Amino acid sequence: MKTVFFDVDTQLDFLYPAGALYVPGAESIVAEVSALNQYAAAHGIAVVSTVDAHTENDPEFRAWPPHCVAGTAGQQKPATTLLEKRTTIPSTRQGFEIRDARQILLEKQSVDCFTNPNLPALLDHLEAGRCVVYGVVTEICVKNAAMGLLKSGRQVTVVTDAVRSLDHAKCEQFFHDFTAAGGKLGTAKEMFV
Repeated sequence: MKTVFFDVDTQLDFLYPAGALYVPGAESIVAEVSALNQYAAAHGIAVVSTVDAHTENDPEFRAWPPHCVAGTAGQQKPATTLLEKRTTIPSTRQGFEIRDARQILLEKQSVDCFTNPNLPALLDHLEAGRCVVYGVVTEICVKNAAMGLLKSGRQVTVVTDAVRSLDHAKCEQFFHDFTAAGGKLGTAKEMFV
C-alpha cells in the first residue's frame, strides 16, 4: 500500500495576516507543512497539494471574501512548501502526466478537492492506500479532503499539529466524526517513520 501526503490549501492568502482570508495562527504550521513535504520528497512519497485557483468573479465569493485568485501573489504557496519537481493538474477533466513529479498541485474552485474531476484517477494512478492530510482550514477544506478520502476506502490520518481552524468547536466536531468514521489523528513527528 502506497502512502500519499495531502497538503491542503497552504497558500499565502490563508497562511499570513496580510492574506485575503487569513486563518489566525496559520503561519505557525508552515514549518510543519514544509517538513512534511520535504520528508515525503526524501522518501519517494507523492505530495498532492490542493490549491484554490479562483477567477476574479468566482461564484465562491458569494460565500467568502475574494481570495486565491489565479495568478495573484495570495494564490501562491510559500516557497518552503514547494518541491523541486512538480506539476499542476487543472480542475477541468483531462489526461495528466506526473511521471517525474514529486508534488502535484491540484487546482480547485471549491472547498471540496473532490470537485476536481481528475482526483479519483490521480489517486488510482498513485496507488494511494494511505493518505496523510494537513493544511487549512481544518473544519472546511481539510475536512472535505479527509472525509472524501475515507469514503473512497483509503486509510486516512490528519496531522493535528499541521492544521489550523477558524472555529474550534467545529474543528473538534470534525475530529470526532472523522475518528468515528475510521480516520486517525496523529502528529507530524509520528509521520516521520
